[in-house]
Amino acid sequence: MSKRQQQKKIKEQKQAAAKQRDRAKKIGLKVFTFVITPVLLLFVFYTLFTQGPTYSPVEISDSDHIRGTTENSVTIVVYADFQCPACATEHETMTQLWPSIRDRALLIFRHYPITAQHPNSWTASLYAEAAARQNRFWEMHDYLFATQPIWASMNNVEGEFDSYALELNLDIDQLHEDIESEEVISKIRNDQRGGNSAGVRSTPAVFINGRLLANPSRTRIIEAVNEEYEAASD
Repeated sequence: MSKRQQQKKIKEQKQAAAKQRDRAKKIGLKVFTFVITPVLLLFVFYTLFTQGPTYSPVEISDSDHIRGTTENSVTIVVYADFQCPACATEHETMTQLWPSIRDRALLIFRHYPITAQHPNSWTASLYAEAAARQNRFWEMHDYLFATQPIWASMNNVEGEFDSYALELNLDIDQLHEDIESEEVISKIRNDQRGGNSAGVRSTPAVFINGRLLANPSRTRIIEAVNEEYEAASD
């Protein structure tokens, strides 16, 4: 084969390769246009329309877990993580002072599990929210915080949480079914989304009549509740 023939053959091979690449690009574009794009759009629409409503710290929803009466003028909204040690401390503080403010305030708990730091917090929220389906949210809420040192470092907490459910006389089969339900999962996610919109960046985040309370100690909470109560009474 002469040098010219070799050059011609190489040129033809390059042209054939270029045509093949162009053909592959066209096929890829068609696949993206007619297959991938509709799937992506469906995913976006599904995500948008399956997200439930979120509520600010000044709003009360039908799905909220409430201690106290909604007729009281002061609303305390707590965003908390069941595995967070500071949240357990806040819970203990609130439990101790609650009898002294329950005639003026109502307490709302909203989920804010920070799983990057507390890997068992999501499962804890699932169990608490599923217990709510059997009208035992606050009992499970208190149990989880009280036993936090026991289960916080466990690799598998389901068995431990099941034992708490049995001690609370919950229907364990129904509990497991509810844990996997979209309603329970969405409630936790929507609480988180609402917290993000409200500016929650860490837990516990305590809002009193919509105002984020820094360093929510016993004294600070009582002072803030009294201030809001007096302002509402004027």
